[in-house]
Amino acid sequence: MNNILVTVQEGILRGRLLTDISGNLFYGFQGIPYAKPPLGKLRFKAPQPPDKWNGIRDATKEGNEPCAKRGDTVKGSEDCLFLNIFTKKITPKIQKPVMVWVHGGGFTNGSSHSQVYGPEYLIAQDIVLVTVNYRLGPFGFLCLEDSSLGITGNAGSKDVVMALKWVQNNIKEFCGDPKNVTVFGESCGGAIAHSLMFSPMAKGLFHKIIAQSGSAINALFYGKRSTAHLVGNVLGINGNNESKLLERLQKMPADELLLANGKVENPQYVIGKTRNYGLVIEKPSADEPAFLTEDPRALLKSENYEKVPLMLGVCNRDGMNIYGFIKRKGNGFTLKDESIVPLGLNIKQGTPLYDRVVKLVKEFYFKDKDPLEQNDQIFKLYTDNHLLVELHNYVVQHMQRNHFPMYFYKFSLDTSLNYAKAAFSLKDPGACHADDIFYLFNSPLYRGNKPLSSMEKLAVQRVTKMWANFAKYGNPTPDKYDDLLSADWKQVTQKKFHYLDIGGTLQVKTDPEKEAMDFWNSIKLISDAKL
Repeated sequence: MNNILVTVQEGILRGRLLTDISGNLFYGFQGIPYAKPPLGKLRFKAPQPPDKWNGIRDATKEGNEPCAKRGDTVKGSEDCLFLNIFTKKITPKIQKPVMVWVHGGGFTNGSSHSQVYGPEYLIAQDIVLVTVNYRLGPFGFLCLEDSSLGITGNAGSKDVVMALKWVQNNIKEFCGDPKNVTVFGESCGGAIAHSLMFSPMAKGLFHKIIAQSGSAINALFYGKRSTAHLVGNVLGINGNNESKLLERLQKMPADELLLANGKVENPQYVIGKTRNYGLVIEKPSADEPAFLTEDPRALLKSENYEKVPLMLGVCNRDGMNIYGFIKRKGNGFTLKDESIVPLGLNIKQGTPLYDRVVKLVKEFYFKDKDPLEQNDQIFKLYTDNHLLVELHNYVVQHMQRNHFPMYFYKFSLDTSLNYAKAAFSLKDPGACHADDIFYLFNSPLYRGNKPLSSMEKLAVQRVTKMWANFAKYGNPTPDKYDDLLSADWKQVTQKKFHYLDIGGTLQVKTDPEKEAMDFWNSIKLISDAKL
């Protein structure tokens, strides 16, 4: 079939037929522009609505990937605001739940490319899948202090909002239900997805959230407000005049900007330092819509945010990636003090309190043994201080109010699909940060054409069914008699911190890592009291 045509508000799209994990056919429409190319004066700005086109647009191949620096080279394009849609049907009278994927990559790398995020696994669950590109690095997350210039930050997050508006306007044509949209993402993609709950721009555009190993609560996912000036220093531009700085940064070629940006110190994988690019709380601007006007961590107390069903969790050895990046860089940074004390504690480095906390943490995790001979304890420490402590406290705050359904998980599946761990040449047991992705998406880049083993296929079917169930019903295990899932994943209640351990079997448990979480709560009390 060469004439697979769908008409959207901007024009006609030609798609293609693909085959899912079970050998069934589905439709793919790729490289669909959901916003105007963010070029020239639109660089760093909020996205604009897409242009219409004449004739039939070929949607049978990927759109441009976002501009990013990889090693010593620059790849991708600023003209990158494209999305992909995968669906079983193209009969508009049928409406299926919609799942919109926001990829990770530390706000500086990644894309929605099907070589990594292939739809063949999830689409078998009879949902409509949308995968989205958004701007990265300086193009997506640079901000200036002078709000009159309209560069208030979070442009990449605003891209996701624009994609959700496009979905609202057009997804019916792909049998998607605009009244049942679940946004899900991993790492910084999880942080962006979760932050939609706190964004005035995103109200009414989504109905459920899944945040995998990342949230708007974790200090790790917030960026500096000063990075534009740091880049300006590299270029020899006086940052005191932000108008001139912006003019220069908007006019220079994208690759030159990224190469200059690469010369600025990147603390992305140092827990105790703020990353160059990430979420920021925006200053009011007359010309620029704001994605985040208040800190989500403060909004929790006021309860002024969108309350929708939420599923979130971590991999059981999430912190392997911190260890892996440090080891890869070969800078001997493992277990130095600034990698031990999480940003969220707001303890100033070099103070007696900071030194005391470092000592207490080392004693708790390593006792009197050599830390560098205890890889698993290092992974546990980096999992806890990197993500779990702040997520745990967020869930506890939720338990006190319990205004909407929340499901928590710990992902411990460990098979040959754990490509993130393999990328660091780690053979220790456990699931690394991002390993859960590969049970949701087919990734030809990593697995080639190798078929799934029977155990891997079972794991994929379980994980995709739970994620799709949540999108469909707001409950990942609605049928207690389901032979495939065989678990009743209980939501968090006011009395119990329930969670699901997703491993070789599915086990419902309570109070994840209780001893460690109690320890970190004692550290927070010391920090708050400045003892």
